[in-house]
Amino acid sequence: MITGNNSKAKGIACLEENLGDKPEAVITVRGKESFVVMKIEHYHYIREMELEAALYQVQQDVAAGRYSKENVDQHVAELFAECGTP
Repeated sequence: MITGNNSKAKGIACLEENLGDKPEAVITVRGKESFVVMKIEHYHYIREMELEAALYQVQQDVAAGRYSKENVDQHVAELFAECGTP
């Protein structure tokens, strides 16, 4: 873990030192975990996994028939009608 004060004092060198061969590190502020820093490769990997999960969810929705072929205006009107919003 990296303390906020240590990162402020040492800057990027502190981050590089604490990351080492780990993909990510936690920064604490006043003893509380507040931020995560990570190597860019790990960030890109996480984004790719998020997009893969979103694609999988869409595929599941299509397979189950949970989609609409309406235009945007019709779809929004339907959503508001379901919520009871005029």
